Amino acid sequence: MTSPIDNAANRDGSIQKGQWQILLGIAARSIRSGLMQGVPLTLDPADYPPDLQAIRASFVTLEIADTLRGCIGVLTAMRPLVIDVAHNAFAAAFEDPRFPRLRPDEFNHLTLKISILSLPEPITFQSETDLLRQIRPGVDGLILSDRGRRGTFLPSVWEQLPESHAFLEQLKRKAGFPGGYWSETIQVMRYTTESFGGRVPGDPEQGHGTARL
Repeated sequence: MTSPIDNAANRDGSIQKGQWQILLGIAARSIRSGLMQGVPLTLDPADYPPDLQAIRASFVTLEIADTLRGCIGVLTAMRPLVIDVAHNAFAAAFEDPRFPRLRPDEFNHLTLKISILSLPEPITFQSETDLLRQIRPGVDGLILSDRGRRGTFLPSVWEQLPESHAFLEQLKRKAGFPGGYWSETIQVMRYTTESFGGRVPGDPEQGHGTARL
């Protein structure tokens, strides 16, 4: 599920389809740059539309045959969106500690998904039951933190964990806590995403390809 997000360059906050295609091409070209040169794609934000120059936070997810092959992103907006996508695509392919580095023979089998995050907002709650009551399945991405540890699940994770209790339990585990963990100092923030994905473009230099929402 997608949701509008703030954007200084676009009043309704949405990225247009043609701009998503540009981002998809950037992600593919950055992975290709990693395979050929060992570094992310270098680009100038000024060469792209204002919406794509805005300071935004993103995640890039890689799949092969519907199986996760890498996912890396940032929770805090700190650089132009086109640069953020380029760096996160490279990191998802070559720096996700859960997977080996992407091989050249895997490139043409990739499906890419780009998620752009809204500004995270804190959830105020009195208990775990109260927190569970406020979580919006299928909508919220969550950031859970406590005792110097932190973990996040994108809204897309609801597809695998559609029940709020299981979603929160697995998020605790991702953050390094037992599933039944609770404390008075635990903090949870929520965010939404706009997402777009598709197969690696046939010619990553052009950024064309079949894309899907």
